[in-house]
Amino acid sequence: MKKIIYTITVIALYSCQEKATELTPILPDVITETTINDTDDPAIWINPKDASKSIIFGTDKETNGAIYAFDLDGKIIEDKTIRNIKRPNNVDLTYGFATSDSTKVDIIAFTEREKNQVRVFSVPDMRPLDNGGFKVFEDETNPEFKAPMGIAIYHSPINQKIYLIVGRKTGPKENYLYQYELVANTEGTNLKLVRKFGKFSGKKEIEAIAVDNEMGYVYYSDEQHGVKKYHAEPEKGNKEITVFGIGKFESDIEGIAIAKTTSKKGYIIVSDQQRGQFNIFDRETNEYLTALNLTTLETDGCDVVTTPLGSKFPKGIFVAMNDAKNFYVYDFEKIEAAIIAATTSK
Repeated sequence: MKKIIYTITVIALYSCQEKATELTPILPDVITETTINDTDDPAIWINPKDASKSIIFGTDKETNGAIYAFDLDGKIIEDKTIRNIKRPNNVDLTYGFATSDSTKVDIIAFTEREKNQVRVFSVPDMRPLDNGGFKVFEDETNPEFKAPMGIAIYHSPINQKIYLIVGRKTGPKENYLYQYELVANTEGTNLKLVRKFGKFSGKKEIEAIAVDNEMGYVYYSDEQHGVKKYHAEPEKGNKEITVFGIGKFESDIEGIAIAKTTSKKGYIIVSDQQRGQFNIFDRETNEYLTALNLTTLETDGCDVVTTPLGSKFPKGIFVAMNDAKNFYVYDFEKIEAAIIAATTSK
């Protein structure tokens, strides 16, 4: 039986590669070391003291899961890796969270599905700020709708508040997402529920969530339907702004990365999982631009930074999960060059 399953898997992955072969393949500059179980979602922390020593965090989703830390050569940084996490799915980060003693720290936040909670740690010292975890969807009466999966952090440029936007493994057709403010006071750090929002087509699930802090938008992948867009500020309401990408994906719409080339311009990069490629949309208009073959297999999560990370990555990096228990890392300069070449040749 194992041999048959393995053969089917290999055929499926080969088929996925074949679908992207009409596009010029772009190879990764770095492939990380492998994890134990199953990689899912990355987040990139920029080291303010030395950008060449920045860290790629990546989830390894299983009961004995972990948040792996990799250097820019793809090597595991063991003392920055968080182990014994009960099925972590998605991870995100932000900078300058004011703790209860007014100290500002950078943080990562990730979902821990089997405990129905999210975790928050400071970076780079990897100190837990959550007293073991924050429970989410506590008012949900349907047990099937309580398990968290997707997460994104919105750091408001208006009031500097930090919010965790959390999605579920399965959920209702209304209010699939909960938005929590991360609050620090004399009693410690807590989550405060500020709103429920987000429509769901009911076709499969919602996992990938991404926030454009500067533009004030939150995007999420309604798998097998489209990419949905809402305001990230709770005060701006819960009305859906638009849905884009309909008809541009073979099946599952997965990871979302927002590449910011100026304050408003850039690209929204979204994994077209079964086709083995990434669809590129304009950051301002959400118009479809092109697709890229980055030679990954069955990509779930992805992330990007456009800040220089030393001489090796002068325009930042794009990181994508690869279905071989690792992550692919690309010099963003060549990703951007490929996008420009494809769009100017049309």
